[in-house]
Parts: sequence; structure tokens; C-alpha cells
Amino acid sequence: MWLETRCDFEFEIPVPTPFVLMLRPRSGPIQWIGREEYRLVPNAPVTEFVDVYGNLCQRLVAPPGPFSIHTAAEVQTADALEQTPGAPFVEVQSLPDAVLGYLLPSRFCESDRFNLMATEITAGQWLGYDQVAAITQWLRERIEYLPGTSDIPISAVEVNQRGSGVCRDLAHLGIALCRSLSIPARMVVGYLHGLQPMDMHAWFEAFVGGRWYTFDPTQAELRGGYVVVGYGRDAADVAIYNQFGLPVYPTRHEVAVRRIEMPD
Repeated sequence: MWLETRCDFEFEIPVPTPFVLMLRPRSGPIQWIGREEYRLVPNAPVTEFVDVYGNLCQRLVAPPGPFSIHTAAEVQTADALEQTPGAPFVEVQSLPDAVLGYLLPSRFCESDRFNLMATEITAGQWLGYDQVAAITQWLRERIEYLPGTSDIPISAVEVNQRGSGVCRDLAHLGIALCRSLSIPARMVVGYLHGLQPMDMHAWFEAFVGGRWYTFDPTQAELRGGYVVVGYGRDAADVAIYNQFGLPVYPTRHEVAVRRIEMPD
């Protein structure tokens, strides 16, 4: 399917303020970017770099006064996501080098605290994909998904204690549970067609059967329509924007995703 994604921010900037943005999806095996629009008002010099996770990041200094960021993209993405029950666990010694970092505890995913809990959740499951599927189902049943209730990332331990959270929080707990079983897992941020209420979205991927698979505990079932903007160990690596200096907050933030028809 082809999707059009849009993201708009407006700020009131008190003094020249450095930003690092992560707002450009990139083409890859699971998506193709057919067209992009990226507009700053007023215009400001921007430099772009690729971070250690392969994400496209933009650096700029926003001038004082009203400042807005508008991005849009036309993206071809999968109508349905592959699900492979029974895909096997990959032993650590056989994992690709680039995947090893996703086994370790990170700021918001204290995987060293969850081994016993993860073992209980996945008891009786085949090692690999089926374990991650069991973790995802447990999250749907035990952790209440409450969109819009938190602007501050909380850790997997805190999510488990609270029993509720936003999409990012459920992903943190899912990642920590997977890593505690030596299954590499990573955070993904981007867009989801049909998400209610519409906003930027977060989910996680697990590496089993020699590849990454998508898991989303906030949705009743896995479907197509995902657009990836960034990958990382947890929310600290995939902020849509980081701002430095005096705190500034968006006066307006709108996200839209709609299906479009592309000419043959």
C-alpha cells in the first residue's frame, strides 16, 4: 500500500535553540520513499547525518520567534506484515555482530531484572518467535494501553509496576522481557495507518529465525500500514526531536496518515 504521512510542529523559540530531529523515513527492505517534503519556517541552515542505528538525523539552530517544522512523505509499505510462528531462537554465538547490542540492558529496558518473569510468561512455548508472541499477548492482557497519558519515557520496571502506559512504555517492557531471554529486541518509532488516536507511534522488533519481526502490543492484531522513522535500543535513541538549552514545547503538534493511490 501507499501511504502519505504528515507531521507538523510549531514552537515559540525564546533564544537561538539547537535541535536534533529524526523526522525523515528512509527507504529499505520494508518500505520505499517515493516523495518527501521538509519545510522549516523561517528557513534555517540544516545539516544531516546518519546515526549509529542507521537513522537519518537533522541538526539545526532554531531562531528566536515563531518556528515551525513541516514534513510529509509518500511511502510504499507492506499491506500485511509477515508472521512466522515457530521461527527459531538464534543462539547468541550465531547472532550477527550488528545485533549483539540489542541483547544488553539499556536506559529504559532493564532486561537484567526480568528473567524469572519472562520465563514464567513464556513457559511451554517453542524458543524464538513463539516466546515473543506470548510476551506480546501478555502485555495486551496485563498492561493497559492509555494513549496520551505521558510525555516522559518511563522504564520497563516502572511500566510493570504501574500496569499501564503509552505505546512507547509497552514497547520498553516487551523489549526488556525479550532481552532477558537472550532474544535481541529493539525500539521502532514511526507511523501507523489507522492508529486511534492518531499520533507518532512506537512498537518493537525481535530478532528470531535469522531476521527482525514486528510486534505491537498496543494493537489487537498485527496488520500492515507501518512506516518506520527510527530504530534504537529504547526511547533515548529514537526521539523525534531533541532540543537543548532553555526548554521549549510545541504550541501545536499534528500527525496525519492516509492511504493514497499511486499511478501505475
